[in-house]
Amino acid sequence: MTTNLVLFDGELYLIKQFYSLPESDRLFAQLQAELSWQEETIFIYGRWVKVPRLMCWYGDEDAWYRYSGVNHRPLPWTSLLQAIRQKVERQCQCSFNSVLANMYRNGDDSMGCHADDEKELGLNPVIASLSFGDERLFKLHHKICKEKLDIVLGHGDLLVMAGILQQHWMHSVPKTKKLKTPRINLTFREIKANG
Repeated sequence: MTTNLVLFDGELYLIKQFYSLPESDRLFAQLQAELSWQEETIFIYGRWVKVPRLMCWYGDEDAWYRYSGVNHRPLPWTSLLQAIRQKVERQCQCSFNSVLANMYRNGDDSMGCHADDEKELGLNPVIASLSFGDERLFKLHHKICKEKLDIVLGHGDLLVMAGILQQHWMHSVPKTKKLKTPRINLTFREIKANG
């Protein structure tokens, strides 16, 4: 694929400009207009809080996903998401049955520090993260040794997380004071079991 960006405990690959700038412009506009964006609340630290971004979940009919106290029933694939999924699957040489779409409206929208280690994803999942729109910082740190890695994800970039990465590393998209225009992120996954 490309060079592994982590030196130990996992696999992390970045493909810059997986989609060209003109393609990325077109896809961003279509995704922003066509997906069923919604504001969600999740149960975290003993209380219900608003998620600081817009979200939607698409996938195969049985690809239910549960996190932070919320069950996510997938919406049916759109033709646009199907086409993107097929290109990502060819790159990753694996299949995905669902996609979590996040829209970061500005620098105040964020993703807290976490690992994608829910049991529905199985052991050592491959997660393909595709970005469109304004660039944002993606931060990782190792759970034990605290090794850190910062990656700027830009318009049309594909980041692939694989191997034992989710067991050993946490990741986040922090808030920023910088003026930011919207960013859309699609994370393709394979839901293996519903619990």
